[in-house]
Amino acid sequence: MSSPPSSPSPAPTAPPAPVRPQGRVHALDALRGFALCGIIFVNIPQTLDMMPVLGDAPAALRLFAVGRFYPIFFLLFGVGFGLFLRSAAKRTDRPRPLLVRRLVALGVVGAAHHLLQPGEVLLPFAVTGLLVLLPLSFCTGRVNLVVGLALTTLGLAAGVGGLGLLPGLFVLGFALAQLGVATRLPERTAVLALSSGIAAVIAAGSYWVVVHSGLAEGVTRRVGLLFSFSMAAAYAAAFLALLAVPVVGSALTALLAPLGRLALTNYLSATLLFVALGTALDLPGSSAWGTATALGVGILLAQAVWSPLWTRHFRYGPAEWAWRCVTYWRWLPARVEPGNGASR
Repeated sequence: MSSPPSSPSPAPTAPPAPVRPQGRVHALDALRGFALCGIIFVNIPQTLDMMPVLGDAPAALRLFAVGRFYPIFFLLFGVGFGLFLRSAAKRTDRPRPLLVRRLVALGVVGAAHHLLQPGEVLLPFAVTGLLVLLPLSFCTGRVNLVVGLALTTLGLAAGVGGLGLLPGLFVLGFALAQLGVATRLPERTAVLALSSGIAAVIAAGSYWVVVHSGLAEGVTRRVGLLFSFSMAAAYAAAFLALLAVPVVGSALTALLAPLGRLALTNYLSATLLFVALGTALDLPGSSAWGTATALGVGILLAQAVWSPLWTRHFRYGPAEWAWRCVTYWRWLPARVEPGNGASR
C-alpha cells in the first residue's frame, strides 16, 4: 500500500519591499517642494546666527516666511509615514518593525545633521514618530484625526509654537493618509479655495490683534502663533488649489514636484551648501540679508535643475534610496526601468 502523498511545503515568504504604486501624488510632491523653498530662507539666517532675536530679521521674512512653511513640512511628513505604513502592509503582516527601522534611521541622520544645523527637524521627527505615531498607528484614521486636531489645538493654546505643533500635525497628516484624504485632497479645488480664504481671514484678524489690540504679551504670543499657523494653512490650501489651474498648475508641478520628490536629499544638501558657502561669504553673525537671500535663491535654482534630471534616471534621490535600503534591510534597485513607476 503506497503512502499518502505528502502535503506541499508552504511557499517561501518574500522579504518585504516597497510597493510600486501606479503613480505618485504629484500635487503632494509639489507642495513639499513649495515648503522647501520657504524653509531655506529661514534656515540660512537661523543656522548662521543672523537673527539671534527674531526682531532682527527683515519685516518681509518675519511676516511671510518664519513659521509659515515648517507646519506644512510637519503635516506632509506625517502623511508620508501614513502612506508608507499602508504601502508596507501590502507586503508584510508586520509593517511596524519596518516603520521603527525607518524612524531610527531618520533619527541617526538627524543627529548627524544637527552638528551642522542645530535645531534641525529630522531628529525630532524620528522621536515624535516613535513616541507618538507608532502607538497611534494601531488606532483608526477617525480616532487619529480627532487626536491630531486636539494636539494641534493644544499646541496653539499653549503658545509653544515651532516643534510644539509637531505631534499634532504629524498625527493629523498620518490620519489623512489613513483615511485616504491626503491623496484625494488636491482634487477638491472648491474646498481648498474656501479653506484658503477662511485661513486668510483668520490670519488677518490675528495680525490686527497682535499689532493693535494692546493685550498682554502672553495673549499676543498665542495669537501670533495662530497668525503663523493660519498663514501656513492659507499657503498650503491656496497652492493646492492653484495646481488645478491648467497652465499655472502644470508649470508649478513641473518645477516643484521633483524638488519635493527628493525632499530629504534636497533638505540635507541645502544645509551642506549654505553652511559652506555662507561661511565663505562671511554670513555668520552678519546682517547681509541680500547676500543670504541670493544664496538661498541660488541653491534652489541648482536643486530645481538637478532634481528633474536625477528623477529622469532614478526612482529615488540618494538620501531617499539609502533610507529605503536601511528600512527594508536589502539592496534596492534605484534606476528607472521602462514601464515601472517610482516606489513610495
